[in-house]
Amino acid sequence: MSIDTILFDLDGTLINTNELIIESFLYTLEQYKPGEYKREDVISFIGPPLVDSFQQVEPSKVDEMVQTYRAYNHKHHDQLVTEYEGVYEALEKLSKEGYKLAVVTTKIKDTAYMGLKLTGLDAFFDVVVGLDDVSKSKPDPEPLDLALEKLGSSRERAMMVGDSQYDVLAGKNAGIPTAAVAWSIKGEDFIRSLEPTYMLNDMRDLLEILGGVTNK
Repeated sequence: MSIDTILFDLDGTLINTNELIIESFLYTLEQYKPGEYKREDVISFIGPPLVDSFQQVEPSKVDEMVQTYRAYNHKHHDQLVTEYEGVYEALEKLSKEGYKLAVVTTKIKDTAYMGLKLTGLDAFFDVVVGLDDVSKSKPDPEPLDLALEKLGSSRERAMMVGDSQYDVLAGKNAGIPTAAVAWSIKGEDFIRSLEPTYMLNDMRDLLEILGGVTNK
């Protein structure tokens, strides 16, 4: 196996947006369902597209709720988004070694770039595939295939890295190796239960894994 292409999820994988996402959900839900949702209730909403999450809450007001969420999210973005130790260093090394890198996220692309630019990670990604680029989101392999097409790569040379079941399942559905991050807000035990190919305790672990499976 020769891997030269790495596809990354964004939220909870490359940047710590957990607090921002939780606060955005809590604010929005309080506007439409006052007093019904607490912090622990919204963890399950992290990962899938906003439309899917709000469809479970109030189907008749999904579009309105998405707008409310995004307005709050963008307003508080820079104050609540933080970095994960080791991510910048790992991406910098991968980039210097010539790996093809892309972000595959269930966020819309403009919002994804906000986080990448805030943390300086945008320097490593020429390809970002957002929710608005595809008709089907993860765990469908469509976003992964689009990223591979844009990178001029293929499934045979790729790996998917993420923090949720949507990332691991998308990789499996595409038939490519997967690496799951132990710092997932879903919990390490939950992520391990999905049986990803590899587990990362630090993003720099990826460098060692790739060194063992790649003959470049």
